[in-house]
Amino acid sequence: MRRPASAFSRRQLLALPAWLSAARLLAAPPGAGEPVRMPRHISMPDPQMVYVRRVVDLAIARAGSRLEVKVIDLEMTQGRSLVELASGRSPIDLMWTVTDLQRETSGLLPIRVPIDRGLMGWRLILVRRADLPRWRRVRSLAELGTYVGGQGHDWPDTTILRANGLQIGTSSSYEALFRMLAAGRIDYFPRSILEIDAELANHRDMDLAIVPGLMLHYPTAAYLFASPARPELAADLKAGLDAAVADGSFQRLHREFYGPVIKAHPADPDRVIRLSNPLLPAATPLARRELWLQPGDAF
Repeated sequence: MRRPASAFSRRQLLALPAWLSAARLLAAPPGAGEPVRMPRHISMPDPQMVYVRRVVDLAIARAGSRLEVKVIDLEMTQGRSLVELASGRSPIDLMWTVTDLQRETSGLLPIRVPIDRGLMGWRLILVRRADLPRWRRVRSLAELGTYVGGQGHDWPDTTILRANGLQIGTSSSYEALFRMLAAGRIDYFPRSILEIDAELANHRDMDLAIVPGLMLHYPTAAYLFASPARPELAADLKAGLDAAVADGSFQRLHREFYGPVIKAHPADPDRVIRLSNPLLPAATPLARRELWLQPGDAF
């Protein structure tokens, strides 16, 4: 049975961060309030959108709320969207993205439950198909460092990869990165295990391929970020996600969407290149083992 928001105990409320507790106490009754507006970025298709919407719906339900979720088309880069969201004057109320120090100190309200369970830090390697024979020999960071990777100029991953000594070329255009790879301007394009299959299918005319068995891994988290103008929304999402983790419904939803892709891309334990993440905020809940998956975990 779904527990209404009013059933939260005093101990549970005190366990929330101060701003979340205050927002919970001041929030309107369930069902009241403005709809939750989420973006659909026209210029950069998001294959995770269906999953993220299901996560948001689950969190709202587990919080005992009846807020309506609306998806709106947005012609804006991710970086600009986050700036607008942090201003509190955005046409949207909520985004999902990989966290970093800047994003968590920009005014955005992070809901610190990794909705990807860390899979955005599981990076497979997209290369030109003709180059696969030489990539089968790559097993170490030093060997990877002899090649030039590609990333978006404002993506946190760019800073992470460079901090680990890797050569990274950048572009402000997501689509241009695939063209750069196909044209030989970069040697590889690291993509999340969550993204790479759809991206490969969408660029099948470029004769690209995934390097079998090779994976980069670094600790990272994809969070929902709420507008500072919607603290009551952030409170509902945090309470709802924690409840969904506790009852296992969050893990079941994640497994429903991503169990097959994890099984489809087994990593060779000797070819998982582990990287550090200098952008990972100290507040990242790494100690909550139930929130994360690691390469090789039973799933």
